Amino acid sequence: MGGNAFGTLFKVTTFGESHGPGIGAVIDGCPSRIALVAEDFVPAMTRRRPGRTALDTPRREEDRVEILSGVFEGRTTGAPIALFIHNRDADSRPYEILRTAFRPGHADYSFFRKYGHFDFRGGGRSSARETAARVAAGVVAQKILEPVGIQVTAQTLEMGGIQARKNIPGAAENNPFFCPDPEAAAEMEGALKKAREEHDSLGGIVEVRVAGCPAGLGEPVFDKLDADLARAVMSVGAVKGVEIGAGFAAARLSGSENNDPLTPQGFRTNRAGGILGGISNGDEIVLRAAVKPIPSIKREQETITREGQPCKINLEGRYDISAVPRVVPVLEAMVRLVLADHLLRFRAIGNEKLFSTAD
Repeated sequence: MGGNAFGTLFKVTTFGESHGPGIGAVIDGCPSRIALVAEDFVPAMTRRRPGRTALDTPRREEDRVEILSGVFEGRTTGAPIALFIHNRDADSRPYEILRTAFRPGHADYSFFRKYGHFDFRGGGRSSARETAARVAAGVVAQKILEPVGIQVTAQTLEMGGIQARKNIPGAAENNPFFCPDPEAAAEMEGALKKAREEHDSLGGIVEVRVAGCPAGLGEPVFDKLDADLARAVMSVGAVKGVEIGAGFAAARLSGSENNDPLTPQGFRTNRAGGILGGISNGDEIVLRAAVKPIPSIKREQETITREGQPCKINLEGRYDISAVPRVVPVLEAMVRLVLADHLLRFRAIGNEKLFSTAD
């Protein structure tokens, strides 16, 4: 199975399945002498794991990250960093139905058509459980970004058709949905409860912002910074669309409206989303991701068997009602991985002045 590695100089490979012994990541290319201990992973892993609300999946995983290699006496050595997270609370019994039938909207069908044999327990490799390894890798990536002053934050702009109407600083971290509008967050909770009663699920929109990114990150033509960010965000299973800056709205603007005027103090507007010609321009990077509703729902659906015969499926596993809140730290992590990789590539062509990883 290919496609499990990501990055050029800062390269991350994830491994493991949802209901296997555990999941993890191997990071190659991390600079040496960066302070790193197991406790550094706790805040990010806590933000991603279920249990922030009663509406999350009942599956309870501790998600403690073990550092197996690449760190000595609390600092990275430059060797590959291996991170491992045990699966402690997997229950495979409700997934037995997937031995014969496919879940509509899930990767079961396409995995079977490609491989002919796959781990269907909890989705196996296609499960959102895999993203815990990405969040762990993102913690290491942030260690590279911090000395430069780069900060990555994400928030929920919309869920279940309910949009955040305000953007109150700090509010996103004070509710379980990472929504910057407390009133909208309360409405989102009501929408999730209604969806649960109806055995359905909800999608939404997550916004990621990058502050402090210097100008010059990104490569021309195929390795554009925005292209790599889009690829990274789209690699998250629930994401079905990405836009940067004005995004699709730019298609409805004239050139005079869409262009960001330059002044001696910087850009007057930021419709470019902090990236021009595939290279960061020093302004805030802004991107948004459309997150689809979770396909695993507890209502009868039409499907087929592995032999292609029509049948009905009714799932009884443990599922979230929406991927949106828990995908927020995942998207932060993916953006950090891209920026760390491009920052190291920036240094590789002689831009050493931005770097001071050893404190």
